[in-house]
Amino acid sequence: MEMISVVVIGRNEGQRLINCIQSIQALDEPTEIIYVDSDSTDGSPERVKRLGIKVIVVHPERPTAAIGRNAGWQAASHSLILFIDGDTILNKDFLKVSLPIFDDPKVAAVCGHYRELYPEASIYQRVLDLDWMVPTGVVSSCGGIVLMRKNVLEKVNGYNSQLIAGEEPEMCQRIRASGYIIHRIDQPMILHDLAIKNWSQYWRRSVRTGHAYAEISNLLKNSPLADFYKEKAGGILWHQESKKNFINAGIWLTIFLFSFSLTLFSWLPLLFCIGLFLSLSLRTSWKNRWKSNNKFSIFLYGLHSHFQHIPIMVGQLSYYYHNWLGKRRKLIEYK
Repeated sequence: MEMISVVVIGRNEGQRLINCIQSIQALDEPTEIIYVDSDSTDGSPERVKRLGIKVIVVHPERPTAAIGRNAGWQAASHSLILFIDGDTILNKDFLKVSLPIFDDPKVAAVCGHYRELYPEASIYQRVLDLDWMVPTGVVSSCGGIVLMRKNVLEKVNGYNSQLIAGEEPEMCQRIRASGYIIHRIDQPMILHDLAIKNWSQYWRRSVRTGHAYAEISNLLKNSPLADFYKEKAGGILWHQESKKNFINAGIWLTIFLFSFSLTLFSWLPLLFCIGLFLSLSLRTSWKNRWKSNNKFSIFLYGLHSHFQHIPIMVGQLSYYYHNWLGKRRKLIEYK
């Protein structure tokens, strides 16, 4: 069986990182494991070295996942690279299911299903666990955890290390423009530990998503990949989603602020707005009922789907503000 190079990236993941590497070491398939650390302060590199793993430490002024992944695959010895984040647990059967798909030379990358390791740990993780549930088949983008051909990475020059988020779909557009395809298979791939326990973490993660919307939309729309920019990337039509977010968030903020200003005269307008928000959330919950049998989780998912437009808009505005200042925002961390 062909050996695979596994590139694990992490920054201050603590015990989650050790659990991740041990899940890789438990595989039946022969693997080379490379851990790339983005300047952790919790002793992660030393702990990983004690497991007999090759460690690369990068000290970027502006840490990004892309920098770590690039350092990892460039140091890898084998033709297939499995990228995995240090806060995940790899499913033991994923490789044996996914490897035969690479018999097709046009296949550049294969990924599977992501789910949360502890969905009941908080209402935020319960909701975000459902966000991972997406269609399978030939797709136009993958996430950060993916099995990929090294020669394709070489051909497209890897990840864009300037992006603090959304580096995977941006690179996938370059991969597709080179004539390759990406598969998402109906197979568990990893369990993820978002470790989001409070409101501020949820907010920052959504702001990070908004920053990615704005940065990638701005990057792709004037690039030679304009035709791919007009297509869906992993379920996200970047330029339309960016515009839709501004519209939706703007409408909600305008309605609520106007209604709140009328509370001096009557509470009815504000109650109407709350009722409208709940009604639309319930409609979204109903459309996504296939994601869970738990009615409370589905209801929370509906609320999340509409509310997240506000922090996403904040993230977009943050990108344009920093861009106007001629500065690049540093990594937005939520852990």
